[in-house]
Amino acid sequence: MPSGKDSLAHFPAAVRERVKHRLCHAGPVSVTWRHLPAPAREIAVAATEAVEAARARDIEAYDLSTARLAVVERAGLVLGSVVRLLLEEAHPDGLDSDDVRRVLERCVRSATPWRPDVDPHVVLVLLAGALGVYDPDGDGSPPDPAALARHAPLLVADLLAVTGGPVEGYLGAAFAEIERTERHD
Repeated sequence: MPSGKDSLAHFPAAVRERVKHRLCHAGPVSVTWRHLPAPAREIAVAATEAVEAARARDIEAYDLSTARLAVVERAGLVLGSVVRLLLEEAHPDGLDSDDVRRVLERCVRSATPWRPDVDPHVVLVLLAGALGVYDPDGDGSPPDPAALARHAPLLVADLLAVTGGPVEGYLGAAFAEIERTERHD
């Protein structure tokens, strides 16, 4: 996700102001994230907070943490990896189109009562991206990074409800996988 002030334009002014003051402050760092560089720690903390806020349906905490995710470089890569890992665990025999439709419907239906702005197209883009089949050039209205940041934690929280695991474990696995890939490239 590209960084920059324009990524926050879709968030309420109060959220933008609070993010401006917290952006580089990852807050308390758990032992799990100490080994990560500061930008990765920021992703880990903001993603964990966003997923927990989604689980609790805490609108204010969710808006704040997803606004932070929207401006942190590579947050989309990390969250996409988390979604893929969760999909693989929830569907060890692979996914077909019916499975994708069910995940999409469940996520949107679960989020709509407290996030009426949830966009099924953005959730579908996240699913397709995590599966490696999304082509932004073929999408007439590709979502912007802020929209992806607002929706990814909803999808992660929904998939975690199926797998039952902690988000920290999937984030750790995603960071390790990204690091491995970068070393081999």
